[in-house]
Amino acid sequence: MALIANILFPVDFSSSSFAMAPYVKRAATLSGAKVSLIRVFDPASYNGFELYLRAIPEIATEHQNIARDRLDSFLAAEFPAAECPRILVSGDAATQIAQTARNGFDLIIMPTHSGFFRRMLLGSTTAKVLNDADCPVLTSMHSETIAPRPQEHREWLCAIGLGHDSERVLRFAHRMSKEEKANLTIIHAIQSEDPLLPTQLDLEEMVHSAERKEAHQRIADLQKTVGANLPVHIAAGTVKQALLEAARRSDADVLIVGRSPQSGAHGRIRDLTYAMIRDSPFPVLSV
Repeated sequence: MALIANILFPVDFSSSSFAMAPYVKRAATLSGAKVSLIRVFDPASYNGFELYLRAIPEIATEHQNIARDRLDSFLAAEFPAAECPRILVSGDAATQIAQTARNGFDLIIMPTHSGFFRRMLLGSTTAKVLNDADCPVLTSMHSETIAPRPQEHREWLCAIGLGHDSERVLRFAHRMSKEEKANLTIIHAIQSEDPLLPTQLDLEEMVHSAERKEAHQRIADLQKTVGANLPVHIAAGTVKQALLEAARRSDADVLIVGRSPQSGAHGRIRDLTYAMIRDSPFPVLSV
């Protein structure tokens, strides 16, 4: 069974939603997946003038009908309604998206809206979805001008630590890359003792430190466990900057990172994951 068979695409009728459509179509084509569009509307978004003229239930029904008509016609050429279902729900956007995704969806693809939005990601709908969703979430760069890569360009990165969750993340990334015939590379960061030193990357030179050798060995053992034999790049520096620098020097389509497998009191998204999603030079698939 394919890892990605059903994709949920939240839309808000913005320019970002329009711009994201070709990217979603490419992802669906690569995975052979079906796309469903979801719109979350606020039935209480009426004004005082409307309340003066009509009863609240009548207003809410009209707003729902308007939202339904707009959703049915939105991106109709890219995602024909006969092939791509439309889902209209009301309530809190992040909560409804996460709950809907639990009904048979394997991936949520969401655009971000601006540089400011990315800097202020925590507290946003996207951040809440990242915290609450059980399935993987693909978040884009600022997407008013996003364009998908050619179909034949399938270069992926997987950032892993060496913690207990690394096997799960790498296993998913390896299986998905095999299904979609993508070239997958592992990147790993070693915390430098001196935060002022520039990031060192073995993309250019090998630094044969004991810590680096140990990391290579542990990653080799991890790959053996999941049945992978992937190229590995190890960077030394502050972990966030080292991973981002390794990512920037790679001509990749997507960066795969892990979220906590359990939401818990603080949510699935952790500080490093948040920073990678916010600052990555290309889309991030968080699993």
